[in-house]
Amino acid sequence: MAKYGADYLRRLIDAVIGFERAFDRWMESQVESDHMSARGLFPTVWTKVGEDEANVRALELAVAEAAGGAATAVNVTGALIGVQGIGLIDPISNWSMMRNPKAFISPQDVRTTAATVKGRLAALLADAEAAQTTDFPAFSPALMHPVVWSGAAAHWTSHQYRVAVREAAEGLTVYWKQRLGRNDVDDTPFWQQTLSPGDAEPGRPKLAWPGDKDDKTTKSMRGGLEPFAKSLNNLATGLNLTVRNVTTHTRDELSEQEAMERLAAYSYLARLLDRCEIQTVDV
Repeated sequence: MAKYGADYLRRLIDAVIGFERAFDRWMESQVESDHMSARGLFPTVWTKVGEDEANVRALELAVAEAAGGAATAVNVTGALIGVQGIGLIDPISNWSMMRNPKAFISPQDVRTTAATVKGRLAALLADAEAAQTTDFPAFSPALMHPVVWSGAAAHWTSHQYRVAVREAAEGLTVYWKQRLGRNDVDDTPFWQQTLSPGDAEPGRPKLAWPGDKDDKTTKSMRGGLEPFAKSLNNLATGLNLTVRNVTTHTRDELSEQEAMERLAAYSYLARLLDRCEIQTVDV
């Protein structure tokens, strides 16, 4: 079930290849380092001594232009990387950050991402070409919430649907645990505590529906906040128990349809959580 047409996916592949070429030409003018050598304090690239500055600027502009098209391919494939303290990022869009102090990506991150994107696009292209022979409506898991899809993408494109659902489930929980600083609790109690009614406690932030307290719509929403929060809690807990744990403990493969339904549930939950505000209590 491919949302994207074969011609569009081929254009994305060409865009990534074009980015790789422009990036490699620019890197010929740069000294390449990595996170270990930079010790987390310095850039991971800098211009070689003796390089013509005008030529380097021209090469940089070429990379920036090529990154525009390639970044779309990253969004389609969900090939993001996690950076501690920052979250999920696209190394291709952020390639220029390598020149900054405390660079959080390296040239190898960019190259690996480009290769990953091409591999996933190739898998999506194969599905799209197969779908052209059917009359079924198209639908793509790549349009789901980015946190959910980034966890599932690598396994989904290789048709490992059970693992894809498991990784999406764990990825969403890890994402919110990190945002709320709650790595001290297991998954199911985390959702129960975070989405339960009542005020936040020291060390236990909560997610709550936002809004101006004087707004009539907000008053109505807050009047129903407790059952709404309870519903979110039940959804998160229920998904954790019935989807994540089952996919973790069984070796039976899911069909694409079964996996899509489970992934959609997590995507819907992720979008609801994005609309909530974080409530904390200072210790």
